[in-house]
Amino acid sequence: MPYKRLTRLIETHFDALSSELQKAARWVREHPAELGLQSLRQSAASAGVSPASMSRLARALGLNSFEEMRRPSMQALAQTMGMDIAPAAPSDPDLGSLNEINACQVGNASSVYQRNKRSDFDAAAKLIVEADQVVFLGLRASFSIVFHMQYTCDWLRDGTHLASNPGGAWPERVLSMGPRDVLVVVSQAPYTRQVVAMTQEIAERGVKIVALTDSELSPLARLAAVSLLFSTASPSFFHSQTGALVLAEALMNCVSERSPQSSRQRLAMRQETLQRMGAYWERPAPMGPKASKVGSGLAKATNKERS
Repeated sequence: MPYKRLTRLIETHFDALSSELQKAARWVREHPAELGLQSLRQSAASAGVSPASMSRLARALGLNSFEEMRRPSMQALAQTMGMDIAPAAPSDPDLGSLNEINACQVGNASSVYQRNKRSDFDAAAKLIVEADQVVFLGLRASFSIVFHMQYTCDWLRDGTHLASNPGGAWPERVLSMGPRDVLVVVSQAPYTRQVVAMTQEIAERGVKIVALTDSELSPLARLAAVSLLFSTASPSFFHSQTGALVLAEALMNCVSERSPQSSRQRLAMRQETLQRMGAYWERPAPMGPKASKVGSGLAKATNKERS
């Protein structure tokens, strides 16, 4: 649907809308760029209405969801930047409302490769590979992303740390960093205050920052040597983490590609150690007929001795 059609829909239905929905419609009509960039929750907050009102506005305009209302703005914005928005994911009537989530997840995954250049991935990977130590920082919803990244990176090199501990002393780990170290930080709007404050503190100390965030205007992006962006669109109250996870995995793949030969040896040694320790479950080998008879005979002999 072209963006002009969305504006015509608003103009056609405006008089029939409630005062709350008219307030939302005015914001949508006057802020196409924000609509294209922000999630349902962010757009509702900017418009001064509830997320439910923003969803009701979409249905009042004859659209299926907020995401369908948002998509013309995304497309128009992408065209001005020379990007292509991924086609909507096919709908399955049996999935019901999950179709909206599916469409957002597909779009968020695609945004990683539309919003970032290969050169940015390579620059971030180079910093991580060459740093004396790498600390990964992310709190609240972003914690799972940094945990996954640190776990992966630790297979490739030593000197990686997760800025977290049960006692709450993680700031000391971050504050011990120096100019030859790299902080990989992940956050999205609304940005966690502790994460922003800690990143500002060590940026002033000359520590290089690799930021994975949702906007060029993010406070983390402004502090970073390299910024990599992901989208967080979601039809629900909660932001989607799909884009952040795809971005994290793409970055770690680039780190693996740039890692020295010693990293391959490190991978092999760790895998061998874990297998030797029985870290991974393996299906027991099936017993052949001969082995079964031997096992049965041993069991009978044992039982006879006990009796």
